[in-house]
Amino acid sequence: MSRKSSKKLSLGGGMELGTNPFANLESSGLSKASIPRPPKAKPSTIVPVNHGRVEIRREKAGRGGKTVTTLSAFATHHTLADLDRLLQALKKICACGGTLKGRVIELQGDFCDRVLSELAKRGFKPVRAGG
Repeated sequence: MSRKSSKKLSLGGGMELGTNPFANLESSGLSKASIPRPPKAKPSTIVPVNHGRVEIRREKAGRGGKTVTTLSAFATHHTLADLDRLLQALKKICACGGTLKGRVIELQGDFCDRVLSELAKRGFKPVRAGG
């Protein structure tokens, strides 16, 4: 059996852990074009201008005791691609899973209030349906 050595690692050159290795660098020789800028945010293209009414329900029956938030009654001018983009955005906002079944969006969990406010921001007229 071998023993582990108890030697400490040295940084060399007398450098201490508190020393900043970038302290002597200067930015005076750099042009302004070489400074990276954050990318611009892409405009949201979720749905057309006339969004219409959406029914939001909290369902539990027939799902093994799990709670699901469903969004239905979308206007017919919304394509499945539009609904899929909306689903992806809502899944990120609610931090949950979800799926698109036909023209009904299902989110895993009780997110009625959060979805209600988000759809209102996006120009929909959300309505709580059921109890």
